[in-house]
Amino acid sequence: MNTMLRKSVLGIAGLAFTGGLFAGPVAAHADITPVTTAPVAAVQADKPDTSKLLPHGTPSNQSHVDLNDEQISNVKAIIAATKKAGMDERAAVVSIATALQESKLENLGHLGDRNDHDSQGLFQQRPSSGWGTVEQITDPEYSTLAFLKGLKQVDGWQDMPLTQAAQTVQVSAYPDHYAQWEQQAADLVAQHWTS
Repeated sequence: MNTMLRKSVLGIAGLAFTGGLFAGPVAAHADITPVTTAPVAAVQADKPDTSKLLPHGTPSNQSHVDLNDEQISNVKAIIAATKKAGMDERAAVVSIATALQESKLENLGHLGDRNDHDSQGLFQQRPSSGWGTVEQITDPEYSTLAFLKGLKQVDGWQDMPLTQAAQTVQVSAYPDHYAQWEQQAADLVAQHWTS
C-alpha cells in the first residue's frame, strides 16, 4: 500500500476510534426504547410565540368575526406596516384588535349620518383631528403607521393591557371594547406574520 493512502486510512481509523471514545459513554446511556407515540406535526420556527402575542393572557368575553378576502388583505397590510415601522408582533396584535373594533377590518369611507363625525378608514381616524387627509387615512399602510406612531408615544404600551394601550391612542367613547378582539387579533398575527 502506498504511504499516502496508508496514512489516510490510519488517520480515518484514528478519528473513528477517538469519536467512539467520546460518543461511546453518551451512547451507552442513551434510551434506545422505540418511540410508540404518534409523530408530532412540525412547528414553524418563525411563528410568533403566544406569550408575545398575549402577554397578559386572554381577556374574557372574546368576540370573533369571519373575515373575507378584503379583510384578510387589510390584516396583511397592518402586519406589513407594523414591520415597516420596526415594531413587533404585539404591536400588530394591538393594531389589528383596534381595527377590528373600529371597522371590523373594513376600510370604511364616509358613512353619512351613521358616521362618527368624520371618522374613516380601518381605525376610524378623523381628518379634523389631524390624522391626515381622507385619502391618507383610507390607505391601510398610512393609517396603520399613523396609529403606530401614536402607540409609540404611549410610555410602556408593551406592558399595558391591550385595551388600555389602544384607548390611549384612539380616545374612544367605548374604551373597554378593544379587549374583546385580542384573541382573534393574536390568531391573525400568528397566522400571517410570516406570510
